[in-house]
Amino acid sequence: QVQPVESGGGLVQPGGSLRLSCTTSGRIFSINAMGWYRQVPGKQRDLVAVITRGGSTNYADSVKGRFTISRDNAKNTVYLQMNSLKPEDTAVYYCNAASDTGARAFGSWGQGTQVTVSS
Repeated sequence: QVQPVESGGGLVQPGGSLRLSCTTSGRIFSINAMGWYRQVPGKQRDLVAVITRGGSTNYADSVKGRFTISRDNAKNTVYLQMNSLKPEDTAVYYCNAASDTGARAFGSWGQGTQVTVSS
């Protein structure tokens, strides 16, 4: 199965910003909502944000007002703009095809991209 490829993570100070990108196959991208998820060691992978094919979005309460998900259908790419980052946002971030609510993720997981928020 085709794995998504995530990029854009790094080390940032509290209050800073990062923009994550994720590219996957055109077939997967065109027929599914796309979600961003995050995971810290020892915990389950949680939904951060999801965007449907039509552009409707849904966010975890902890990131509302700070994160923005978007997609470029021509590039088969989904983005996550993260502003006002907090130490508790530190995690490995993954993207995947998802149900419209983001409750279910489909397909293979990629390697993810590490986001570390620390002074």
